Amino acid sequence: MAKKKLQQGPRHGVQVLWALLSNSYLIGFAQGKIYKGSLKNLCVPGLNCYSCPGAVGSCPIGSLQAVIGSWNFKFTFYVAGFLVFVGAIMGRFVCGWLCPFGLIQELLHKIPLPKKIKTFPGDKLLRKLKYVVLVVFVILLPLCLVDVLGQGAPYFCKLLCPVGSLEGGIPLVLLNGSMRSALGWLYAWKNLLLAVTVVLSILIYRPFCKYLCPLGAIYSVFNPIAVFRYRVDEEACTHCGACAKTCPMEVDPVENANHPECIRCGQCKGVCPTGALTAGCWNKTAREAKLPEETA
Repeated sequence: MAKKKLQQGPRHGVQVLWALLSNSYLIGFAQGKIYKGSLKNLCVPGLNCYSCPGAVGSCPIGSLQAVIGSWNFKFTFYVAGFLVFVGAIMGRFVCGWLCPFGLIQELLHKIPLPKKIKTFPGDKLLRKLKYVVLVVFVILLPLCLVDVLGQGAPYFCKLLCPVGSLEGGIPLVLLNGSMRSALGWLYAWKNLLLAVTVVLSILIYRPFCKYLCPLGAIYSVFNPIAVFRYRVDEEACTHCGACAKTCPMEVDPVENANHPECIRCGQCKGVCPTGALTAGCWNKTAREAKLPEETA
């Protein structure tokens, strides 16, 4: 158990640090305004709302919706290239280490309850929903339903994303009295979705990541081919099942160490009794790393 905590301590520290860096425009919280400087033209790797008063960068999903139906090909290629580059390097490492909303879900899941829900009938099928959300709300609707200027609306941000409500909608409404008079059914709907997400996060580990997140859907495609990857030393592995049992995303690393659902949290490595699981860029297995010493 101590080894498991040792694995998670540094990761949570990185998550907190990255969340603070991504939302370091602290004066925005005091003024009730969002940062609109030059850094806002750059995307951050994780899901972090553009409208958060402290956000200094843009959410890649929000950016993709904003440009996918426009004629601004230069910025469209930048956003698409950014997602491909980050995915090809890290895969869903971003989800486990750099996404602020992933951290929020994990902290909520730490709230003690007599019984947590690890899995349920239909769980695996429901995980396909995030790919439907990606195709329909992030790509097709902004691409096809455009205004007279050829610009589509950010339908995922507008209708489904609880991050926007938590990081942007609620703080801005609390800080700006003029906004309260303009509230309507959409604001109530988004807050309802946020409340449901909060409750589910207490019961289920990262429910938004598992079932709805389109950014996780994009990065998951790159997991099997990403430069940063996991590897299992088959000779060192005793098939004890400890890694599969501890995985919060319900992945068996022995069957597929780079499964699309793996968020690279490292819990499987932390409990492996033989050190058969390794991670890194073009990493070697534990046995291969010892070969030069053996031959010497």
